[in-house]
Amino acid sequence: MSEEMLRKERKENVYNLICDKQYTPLKFKELCYLMQVPSEDKEELHSILDELIDEGLISRTTKGKYQKMGEGVYRGTFISNKKGFGFVRVEGITEDFFIPEKSTGGAYHGDIVLIQAADSPVGKRTEASVVKVVERGLKRIVGVYDQSKNFGFVIPDNQKIDGDIFIAKKNSMGAMTGHKVVVDILSYGDKVKSAEGKVVEILGHINDPETDVLSVVRELDIPVEFPEEVMTYVKSLPDYVSSREMAGRTDLRHLTTVTIDGEDAKDLDDAITLYEQDGLYKLGVHIADVTNYVKENSPLDKEALKRGTSCYLADRVIPMLPHKLSNGICSLNEGQDRLALSCLMDIDRNGHIVNHKICETVINVDRRMSYTSVSAIIEDGDEEETAKYKELVPMFQMMLQVSDLLRENRMERGSIDFDFDESKIVIDADGRVSYIGAYERRRSNGIIEDFMLAANETIAEDYFWQELPFEYRVHEAPDTEKVKQLAMLISKFGFYFKASKENIHPKEFQKLLDKIKGEDCESLISRMTLRTMRQARYSTECTGHFGLACKYYCHFTSPIRRYPDLQIHRIIKDNIHGRLDSRRIEHYEAILGKVSDDNSKKERRAEEAEREVEKLKKVEYMSGHIGEIFEGVISGVTNRGMYVELPNTIEGFVNVSNMYDDYYCFSQDEYAMIGEETGKKYAIGDRIRVKVKETDKLTRTIDFIISHKGDVEVGKGKRKQNHRK
Repeated sequence: MSEEMLRKERKENVYNLICDKQYTPLKFKELCYLMQVPSEDKEELHSILDELIDEGLISRTTKGKYQKMGEGVYRGTFISNKKGFGFVRVEGITEDFFIPEKSTGGAYHGDIVLIQAADSPVGKRTEASVVKVVERGLKRIVGVYDQSKNFGFVIPDNQKIDGDIFIAKKNSMGAMTGHKVVVDILSYGDKVKSAEGKVVEILGHINDPETDVLSVVRELDIPVEFPEEVMTYVKSLPDYVSSREMAGRTDLRHLTTVTIDGEDAKDLDDAITLYEQDGLYKLGVHIADVTNYVKENSPLDKEALKRGTSCYLADRVIPMLPHKLSNGICSLNEGQDRLALSCLMDIDRNGHIVNHKICETVINVDRRMSYTSVSAIIEDGDEEETAKYKELVPMFQMMLQVSDLLRENRMERGSIDFDFDESKIVIDADGRVSYIGAYERRRSNGIIEDFMLAANETIAEDYFWQELPFEYRVHEAPDTEKVKQLAMLISKFGFYFKASKENIHPKEFQKLLDKIKGEDCESLISRMTLRTMRQARYSTECTGHFGLACKYYCHFTSPIRRYPDLQIHRIIKDNIHGRLDSRRIEHYEAILGKVSDDNSKKERRAEEAEREVEKLKKVEYMSGHIGEIFEGVISGVTNRGMYVELPNTIEGFVNVSNMYDDYYCFSQDEYAMIGEETGKKYAIGDRIRVKVKETDKLTRTIDFIISHKGDVEVGKGKRKQNHRK
């Protein structure tokens, strides 16, 4: 048994002893005597007890006795609010606990805390009080510096942080008012005294185009530069595949092979082969064999795990792997021999995968295709593109046929296909936003998606039935209360779907999305349906994927940009080479739980960064359209006003106070606002004309006001001609 497994077993034994009904609280020396712990192991026992305390599983009394935590004690993450109160999010509990201002216990945003839940009235959010700050979550923040004569303050970018950070003059690094700075927190303050910090980096002025993206990257602690030891390791890697590396692999270089990606993509990690034989479609999904170069526990592997995923931020990518790999030896570039891990699938005329093989291969890509070119051929019948790639056209047409079969089967079982507009952001040479609009999704994108999904499902099912340690992609059924709220909302638009507490089937959601296709409310309801869903995550347990309506799913197809794919490639290759003995299985069982959790967290971090940068770029873009008028759709209603989404995917807020000379209140259905004097009703899904009032980069918000008569066209939008009397 490995040291890691042995320690885990000892920890469980200690915890089980303290939880035993016959156990009475004991001091450390008494525990050592009871458990007959040798002198050389006492330090380890002390460490295990401290871990159990930090995890909120046990506590130590004022007299130094160890005991099990009382009922209603939970460990979670504190989320503060500028008004002084906060919430605590506990893993495995759907609703956050409410923490009143008087009960925050000095907790700061992002802290890991222990809370004691209180009895709350039925129908109300459960209240709790912080009993201990276990670990400080935020040790560094990013914000805007505000200079005074002998000191300064930093206004945090993170709107959840309660209060500014005091900066002594000696700790300012010479920052000036308006500078975006990175600050290390020296003290967390209290109700009387502000938190105090030290400026460790000046990113630039708030109005510099590069500063906003860099601020998000620093705020979320996303590594950008690769450490020297990683780059030294990378230098030792080859630029080309050698004959020695190809030995023993299945040689597929004779097959016509293509990659299909966006025009700007440089990390090409998947390639496709497709042909007919013996009445079957022979689909090959070939994935770059990244693990051939990223060896376990190497400096490169540790850095990839630390990053978890590549991060795509407007006009740049923060890669998981250095460019020598992601754009070089691991990228399936046209005309280059490349090592791959392939999933070769036999598909019958009904679109069912009847056989498959997973193997190490050598491939050579014939053509590097773009989504635009393939769609021009199969959708538009473009003569020029068809002539240019005439030898590949039959393959593309066959791809469309097979993709349709796979997709039809997926839809039949109830897979949910969200098809709402994503934002396309174009940055000019000066780093400023020149265009924002809806990203056009072509059929060729869907083809590659269908093939990747097929490979991911096939691999996951194969390894599930082999009963080997593995990392799956799982997605639980949505919370029944959220489903109920969605059902109420869509009924206002005249749509209904079946859902009971006992049986919420994904097929009902897909039926709903089919019904709203082409309707004005399609994008709105699609987004609301998505918000009903739980967040997918990585797990060692194969519990199925609700959104895809499948029992088995994993991420296999992007090891250049996702660590989970890299992790399972390593397991698959060990299995292929017969290395999965009991020792190796034990090793994977010991690490995969932690790796899966970490991968999920890093994925959420990257998604948050992408979301925040998108917000910033939208604010920047709309700041150039102040006073202009757009037509949009009401996408949400709150007690402060309503959200309006424009056709270019930008969303802004209309505050009640900006609705001129009428008073507004909620209607009984909670999805509309009614003017008490005029009777004018604004409901979710209504089309409305709004004017851009102002933007705020600090809060990352866009404010609209309702457009009234007397407005005339100015440029792309419209500007008001006469003031209201």
